[in-house]
Amino acid sequence: MVTEEIVMDALKKCYDPEIPVNVVDLGLVYDVKVDDSRVDIKMTLTATGCPMSSQISADAKAKVLAVDGVESADVEIVWEPRWSPEMITPAGRRALGME
Repeated sequence: MVTEEIVMDALKKCYDPEIPVNVVDLGLVYDVKVDDSRVDIKMTLTATGCPMSSQISADAKAKVLAVDGVESADVEIVWEPRWSPEMITPAGRRALGME
């Protein structure tokens, strides 16, 4: 059975190519909805106009589609609420040397 926790674990394997921290610990994943074998994700990026937008969203989708039981996945990039460094998790802060 696919759960939000399993999806979040898969997303922890997705990185912004310019920052050595996964998208979950960067605080970029805003919402994950699981409906049987379908997963919908709302996430943001650290900056609007990020040239890696399509690569990051495609990588996130691929990581989720690799989860056993997931048959379809959609990744929507949203800009509200606006991302800020305060959204970085404690693990992300440690990885970035912020703590």
